Amino acid sequence: MSDLILALDLTDAKKAVDLAKKTAPFLDAIKVGYPLILAAGLAVVDDLLACGLPIIADFKVADIPNTNYLIAEQVFKSGIFGIICHGFTGSDSITACVDVAHDAGGECYVVCEMSHLGAEEFFHHGTAERIAALATGCGADGIIAPATRPERTQMLREIIGSKKILSPGVGAQGGDAASISAFVDGIIIGRGIYEAEDPKAAAARYAMACR
Repeated sequence: MSDLILALDLTDAKKAVDLAKKTAPFLDAIKVGYPLILAAGLAVVDDLLACGLPIIADFKVADIPNTNYLIAEQVFKSGIFGIICHGFTGSDSITACVDVAHDAGGECYVVCEMSHLGAEEFFHHGTAERIAALATGCGADGIIAPATRPERTQMLREIIGSKKILSPGVGAQGGDAASISAFVDGIIIGRGIYEAEDPKAAAARYAMACR
């Protein structure tokens, strides 16, 4: 059993908010990224918060510690609950995001391996494992690991123990919710919901698959 997280990768604020409201009964959280925030600004978060769900900022923050700190500070000032950062920048950069998140009563997740095909070129050969260990040591609340490669995500679970795993790649990228829901805490789905003919019905089907 895992949570269903909508990846709201739209650039039209009104459409994004309307979609969030329609699908909210079947969701456990909403993830926003650069497409929506660059188009609509952080102010759109206020409208999304009206859905009554936690919001996760998927900015994949990847900079020096001070810059990470400043980015995370703005994220949590907006009312967002969680932030996603990259781990390849090192423990001090991860810790900057973790510290701001925890000071705000929120959570920080570290990307260990992405879900697209090109991720195999960098995140394999021990890199994802090292990042998972770093994330754990830095006190991160969880990691991002791919639904498109369940065997990799299961391997990372052994490293992080009881920390959370949020897993993208179900639907448009070929991942299957039912095959991964047993060992992750959240399944992230975007196009499979917002590009569906009936997004509300699609969200309902995915919610059932997550259970």
